Amino acid sequence: MLEAAMIWNEPNNKSHWDPELDPDWVMFAETARLAGQAIRAEHGSLPRVLGGMSPIDPVFIMKMQQRGVLDQMEAVAVHGFPLDWNNWLIHEWPAKLKEIQAVTHLPVWVSEVGVSTFGAEEVQLWGLKRTAELLIGQAPRIHWYSLYDLPSHWEATTRHREAEGSSYYRHFHMGLLREDGTPKLAMEEFEKHTPHLGICQWFHYQDHRLDDAVTWLKRLGVTHLRTGLSWADSFRPDALAWFDRQMEALRDFQVTATFCFTPEHRGIAPHHTSPPQVKEEFAEFCASMVRRYAG
Repeated sequence: MLEAAMIWNEPNNKSHWDPELDPDWVMFAETARLAGQAIRAEHGSLPRVLGGMSPIDPVFIMKMQQRGVLDQMEAVAVHGFPLDWNNWLIHEWPAKLKEIQAVTHLPVWVSEVGVSTFGAEEVQLWGLKRTAELLIGQAPRIHWYSLYDLPSHWEATTRHREAEGSSYYRHFHMGLLREDGTPKLAMEEFEKHTPHLGICQWFHYQDHRLDDAVTWLKRLGVTHLRTGLSWADSFRPDALAWFDRQMEALRDFQVTATFCFTPEHRGIAPHHTSPPQVKEEFAEFCASMVRRYAG
């Protein structure tokens, strides 16, 4: 069921790790290193992946190497959204991969890549075609983000929300499926590229889309799926029952489970981006999820 365990999500992005509390990722490095050790103690061979960088930054990887983090990983990952958020051109994808490959011997996964339909569905269709041309065969795993649009009444997981302007609202238009579950123009094109392209789809606590998502993923021929198991959600009522339901529904896929998000009451600051008060607690959460779902 579990293909890999990913430690955190976009740790070098202020929307997912607080740079004011940890400006040079010293605390993150120790948190990730301990989590990697805990996963390996629990499972002797499950691949450990350093959570996808956004922005793609070789200096970040060199810092992680210097601090012993990459000694606890079997791969590193990058995220790229050049048509929506990044300040580089889509045609630069091969060069971006080479930047990271030049500073680590570890395989480089693309654990999120996508194009929104914020401006037009035709933009996503073109972007998907071009992304497939540029990336298939260049990375061991490519996870397209995402299957579903984010429901308009939910909140995107960013720090400043609406104050980010159009950057915030693009989060709601990344899916191959609209909020109501109907397919967009790019859906037919995506099906041409499976199983080379996987999907990254985050499922929220008690997500009503889970079963329909499984149906769509199988219809599309997806074999590799990236999702998340939230440390913060683990403190919700009946959290383990939800995690069990989610992982059972996804049992037919090769799942990369991303462990991230600090519970408000366990962080140095009361926010999901905060470094934990006790780094070993996050490591134990990672180990417990591996124990439960990678046996």
